[in-house]
Amino acid sequence: MKRYETIVIIDPDLSKEAETPIFERLNDLIPQYNGFLIETDDWGTKKLAYDIKKKNRGHYVRLDFCGDGALIQEMERFFRIDDKVIKFMTVLLDENADLDAIKADLAEKAASAEQAAAAEQAAATEKAAATEKAAAEKADEAVETEAPTENNEPIEAKKEE
Repeated sequence: MKRYETIVIIDPDLSKEAETPIFERLNDLIPQYNGFLIETDDWGTKKLAYDIKKKNRGHYVRLDFCGDGALIQEMERFFRIDDKVIKFMTVLLDENADLDAIKADLAEKAASAEQAAAAEQAAATEKAAATEKAAAEKADEAVETEAPTENNEPIEAKKEE
């Protein structure tokens, strides 16, 4: 199986709801042709180097997937038919991609991201607890300095003697 990368530039004037059918169609199309979608990377709206179809901006989306020639032909046919797609380009990344290794790599990345998120959450909880403890100590100190001593004299006055 071959690994491909496709960059699609979509009309920037479309709403998210209008863009959704394009990606739903691609997400349905890839498994139909025995492909595997590795990653969808939304780059957002950027200025184009030159006007395309009288537009100077475009919404960029990168698709990383595995498949064969029939899948590429069908995707590009779909892009040519759809007026919402301004431009597209498909590039071959790897002639002999190992799908099992790619899936294992994706699982490893997901696991490490999960661990990082858990560690970040634990650090945030620890920091919040430390901040709360420091605030409580500061409040206790403020109460102690304001409290009168046994002689009803402030602590500071007693220290001067």
